[in-house]
Amino acid sequence: MPIRRHSLPSDLPPYVTREQVEERLQLIFPAGIPNRIYCTRQLSASTVFTMIYIGAVQGLNRYLGPIHVYRMTDDQAAKVSDSERVAYGEDIRKKSYVVPGNPWYADNTREPIRDETLREGLVNIGAVIARDDLPTTSSKPRYALLSDFAALFDPKLTDETLSAEISAYQARHLSRSALARVSLMQAGTVAGKSGVMVTFPNGETRRLAPGPSSIISKSVVEDFAQNFLQTPAVLWLSESGNKVVQRDDSLAASIGLQIAADKDLPDLILVDLGPTDPLIVFVEVVATDGPISDRRQTALYAMTDAAGFNRSQVAFVTAFQDREAPGFKKTMPALAWGSFAWFSSEPQNIVQFNDGRANKRFLIEFF
Repeated sequence: MPIRRHSLPSDLPPYVTREQVEERLQLIFPAGIPNRIYCTRQLSASTVFTMIYIGAVQGLNRYLGPIHVYRMTDDQAAKVSDSERVAYGEDIRKKSYVVPGNPWYADNTREPIRDETLREGLVNIGAVIARDDLPTTSSKPRYALLSDFAALFDPKLTDETLSAEISAYQARHLSRSALARVSLMQAGTVAGKSGVMVTFPNGETRRLAPGPSSIISKSVVEDFAQNFLQTPAVLWLSESGNKVVQRDDSLAASIGLQIAADKDLPDLILVDLGPTDPLIVFVEVVATDGPISDRRQTALYAMTDAAGFNRSQVAFVTAFQDREAPGFKKTMPALAWGSFAWFSSEPQNIVQFNDGRANKRFLIEFF
């Protein structure tokens, strides 16, 4: 549908500043949301602000293109009357139209606005809709905010009312899996001063020191082991500073594995006692650095080779908090081929780095 040339200004959403938009985006899309950076950074706030400014909201028959965002200026953003807002939205594409002040962004910012902020971010997560009646090559504006998403930026909403409206929006529009991921991320961001209590497969408990690594270790023992192993047991669990929290030498000896602490030993060693031939799983917890690399994999294979284990009985896992966590982004290039990556925020899923030699038994049994 064409953009109306004589839109009545009375249907514009309430004016809100870009700073207020940026603050609320952080609340609406908390850590754990896929591609969160594309939904919460300042470029995203500039985009949402401009959509509200010109009234590019579902049902109002007004739409935004990247040009509305990168040509916006502080001087224009300060013009708050409805007529000035509508004029900017409708006249921006005229070659003769001059926007007062300095543009927020260079013209070449159109690609990250379109491809990252909109397509991969706000459209992908369901906060923005795109017109489907335009050819993909059309330069006409095509994007609008979902009406109840736009309503979250009403400056009259504050405190408890705002929190309630955001929660209701998240329940309606974020997928169940995305909401679950958010909940896991939020639950895992802070550990109590007294530490992190871990419950082992045999029912015993141990308290780990506070910190992000301990939170991931807890998830490995309580979630990963239960999801991917038949009869799990913990042979070894250590914390930063080489403090050994759990060491089961008798169980290790019963399966023929001699554990000697050294610099290559990972944070956890799990064993699956369910199969006829036990499966040894070396797990390194990464909050910031130190994954299962090729060198460490080779060193750990030397330990299991010496104990007489077939390499099909050995698996290597690097555990992270989330796919968006800095630790994963930093260390992913160093992850060993034939190993796995697992994320505590998505405990049912696992990533394999397959070079054709990966542990096929592990894949057959659990995928």
